[in-house]
Amino acid sequence: MRVVIDTGVLLSAFLSPEGASRQLVLDALDRKFALLLSTSLLLEYEAVLHRPQHLARARATDTEVKEILDALAGVCVPVVFDYNWRPTGAHADDELVVETAINGHADVLATFNLKDMRNTGTLLGFEAQRPGPLIRRIRA
Repeated sequence: MRVVIDTGVLLSAFLSPEGASRQLVLDALDRKFALLLSTSLLLEYEAVLHRPQHLARARATDTEVKEILDALAGVCVPVVFDYNWRPTGAHADDELVVETAINGHADVLATFNLKDMRNTGTLLGFEAQRPGPLIRRIRA
């Protein structure tokens, strides 16, 4: 299964050690699915995780964030944007994640934003799913 993780899901994994988002990231690191990641999306992850309020809530350091992102980059399937799909119809903040999903031929986009992403995914060829149900599906 080819999966893109939305930035909000990665942030949730970073902040909540017991949640489904954390389990999804751990499954990515264990290569239980193919994690799709573009350079642009990795840079977005980095910018969001390095925000002082997120570091404080997670009680993490810049070095720890870099280690996590390096580990994800080490197990990912790199996605190159052959074509820019903007606008996709998704919320403006979601365009980068959607472009990664399209160009990476994702099966699933792990997101909390089902309201917008379900329709966008249906139109563009991927499924939008919350982390909890996706974890159960991967582990089944």
